[in-house]
Amino acid sequence: MRFRSLKFVLPAFLLVGAGVTFGVASGDSDNSKATVPTNENAYVSQVAPAKAHATQTWLSVCPATCEGAPRSERRAFVKFTVAGVPAGARDVRLSLDLYSARTTDTSVRVHKVTGSWSAKSLTWNKQPAFGDVVGSRDGFTASQVGSIDVSSAFAGNGAYSFALTAGKGAQGVFQSSRASAAQAPRLSVSWTDPATPTTGSLPFEMPSTSALRASDKKVYAHYFTPYPASLDNQEPTQDYYSRNYLNPAGESGKHAAYGGLLRDRPVPRGPLTGDWQLQDMQREIRDATAAGVDGFTVDVLSTTGAHWTRIKNLIKAAETVDPGFAIVLMPDMTSLKDATPASLAASMADLASSRSVRRLADGRVVISPFKAEQQTPQWWGEFATAMTKTHKLGTALVPVFLNFSANADKYASVSYGFSSWGNRSPNRQGNIQWDIAKAHSLGKIWMQPVAVQDERPNQGIYDEANNTENLRTSWDNTISGGADWVQLTTWNDYSEGTQFQPSANSGHTWVDISDYYLVRFKTGAWPRITRDTAYLTHRVQFAAAKPTGGTQTKLMTPRSGTNAPRDSVEVLTFLVAPATVNATIGGAGQSYQAAAGVQAKLFPLAYGTNSASIVRNSATVATVSSPNVVRKDFAAQDLGYRGASSGRPGAG
Repeated sequence: MRFRSLKFVLPAFLLVGAGVTFGVASGDSDNSKATVPTNENAYVSQVAPAKAHATQTWLSVCPATCEGAPRSERRAFVKFTVAGVPAGARDVRLSLDLYSARTTDTSVRVHKVTGSWSAKSLTWNKQPAFGDVVGSRDGFTASQVGSIDVSSAFAGNGAYSFALTAGKGAQGVFQSSRASAAQAPRLSVSWTDPATPTTGSLPFEMPSTSALRASDKKVYAHYFTPYPASLDNQEPTQDYYSRNYLNPAGESGKHAAYGGLLRDRPVPRGPLTGDWQLQDMQREIRDATAAGVDGFTVDVLSTTGAHWTRIKNLIKAAETVDPGFAIVLMPDMTSLKDATPASLAASMADLASSRSVRRLADGRVVISPFKAEQQTPQWWGEFATAMTKTHKLGTALVPVFLNFSANADKYASVSYGFSSWGNRSPNRQGNIQWDIAKAHSLGKIWMQPVAVQDERPNQGIYDEANNTENLRTSWDNTISGGADWVQLTTWNDYSEGTQFQPSANSGHTWVDISDYYLVRFKTGAWPRITRDTAYLTHRVQFAAAKPTGGTQTKLMTPRSGTNAPRDSVEVLTFLVAPATVNATIGGAGQSYQAAAGVQAKLFPLAYGTNSASIVRNSATVATVSSPNVVRKDFAAQDLGYRGASSGRPGAG
């Protein structure tokens, strides 16, 4: 069962003396939460180092140079007592809630205090020691609660003490417990009861959509209109994908030289009645929402015709299924290179008439052009002017560059943020932190591309992704580097083999693995593993093998600079505790001891079938069998990795 935040009908019981109200949600007894009021709170000021502020009705937090005055830092301290969280509770979340008296851009950092203190005697000169940052937030709004996730500080029931410091921005002012009980600092605690059955598809409990979307960190998936769920609403065995894109003889043989245009396709479905295009788009949005994705960055290939109609349909689907699902407009400047600033503005304004199109809090429409360097910064300035003057729409430009380092400084004056199309092999992910730091140094947000792999039969190239290593490395560097947004590249570009979307070859494997990192990125805390889960990934042929039949004459070669091609089966385990993994690779059995947490184990690729099982205390707790057979004889190269999951037997 997935965790979801719920309102309580009545508190189940009160803990006397702790000031904690606990309750169990009506109709869902395995999800619980508590509101913990502060025991003590006060602030200290560097300009009055010996003064206590225990009677003030506010808490002040300000950087070292506070409102222009050097050596005038202010820090706040709060205490709580948490009780009643049951042993073994899963997905425990702590949120420090502060009622703001002002609208400020304050960057507040929360530290776990390791020393003792009392509000009555607390001064700048008598501060307790405190440790690393356990949560942070940029910006607060007057008369509203600003929440800061401090889940990483949870260590069971007991006393919790936090210090609040400011890294930058104006002075933040929050109500203390002396103002009113309703506006006092509080700690919101939520968890999933340990008795909840642990059946489910993921190794962990996915936070609710509302909880994920509350994060300032955003995750979008690049939507490519040429490959919707269906092109003609026919039976899968005879639809356009089967007849023309997967078939080397399709479309009058135009793809024969490279063995067919595609190697994978969206999960097949039977014919639908009614408006099937809209229904398909609605299902895709539901799938993306379930995967924690905030919206689609939709590739605008043209402003007329079938692709334009699909964009309109996608926006309509978002409006009807999930108004909170954002559509980010991404004009593709490789195909719109002849557009004028005025004509592109007219098209973007047309789409932006929908409230499902992504806007910032100040109302500016986010425009994220692909290959933005196709046009000059001056050109984009004229585009923004046309949006404002002609269409009364402000613009937040987040250009996606093919060469970020060569263009960052030139485009800074016209941009709200930056992004790049990125790379698709582990050895090329080392620049992620540099890119993020460069964008931030220019005062811009950074949207980091995260990808699984890349395989392009019609271009004759592929990247070596090293099974799931590229995906995991990309996410790790994105998180550690402090990216603001993420673009999954791509949701459904099957011609480049980069799809995250549930597909015929790999099911939900890529989005399921990605979700573990997505939750960490958006919440600041790694999700607790609650279900033993194994993923199998491998190719269906050796990288150097040549077709033994068929019509393919244009073969794929590794992209220059990519990892050296390898032939491996990867068993990726998410374990609640150490266990034995029994793997069968090409019919040969092998075993190893796997650690708790996340671990990848490699085996040499072999012809035949692959499977793995997780065994603990003589009981098999999870099994995965790959439906993808490794073959010696084949008609066309397929150098993309395929995946299968024990959490979704028979479906990838």
